[in-house]
Amino acid sequence: MKHTIQVAAGLIKKDHRYLITKRPAGVHLGGFWEFPGGKQEPGESLEECLQRELKEELGIDIIPGPSFHIIRHEYPEKLVELHFFCCTIHNGTPHTLGCEEWRWVTATDLLNFEFPPADRPIIDMLQQADGRM
Repeated sequence: MKHTIQVAAGLIKKDHRYLITKRPAGVHLGGFWEFPGGKQEPGESLEECLQRELKEELGIDIIPGPSFHIIRHEYPEKLVELHFFCCTIHNGTPHTLGCEEWRWVTATDLLNFEFPPADRPIIDMLQQADGRM
C-alpha cells in the first residue's frame, strides 16, 4: 500500500489573476507549473505548511483562507492528497527562491501552461468560478 502524502497548495488571486510557480528541474514533476505549496511536515497543520512553503518558495507571508477543494491523485510511485486553500498575501512580493519562475495569470491563461494531472480539476473549477471567487 502506498503512503499518502499530504500537500497544501495556495490559490492566491489578485486583480483577477492567480499566482502560479514553475517547479525546478530535477525534482518530482520538475518543469511543470503548479499552484504554490508543498508537503506537510510532521506536527504541522496544513495552514502552517502553506505559510512555511510560500515563505520558502516565494518569500511571501500569506493568510490562509477557506479550503477550496481536496483532490486525491495516484501517481505510479505515490498517492497525494492535495488541499487547496484560498489565500491572500499579507506581506512581501514574490521572488524565485524555491521555484524556477512565477507568474500572475488569468483562469483562462491557465490552459496555456503544463500542470501536473492532479491540478487539472482545479483549473476547470477556477475557470467555471472565475468572477465568483
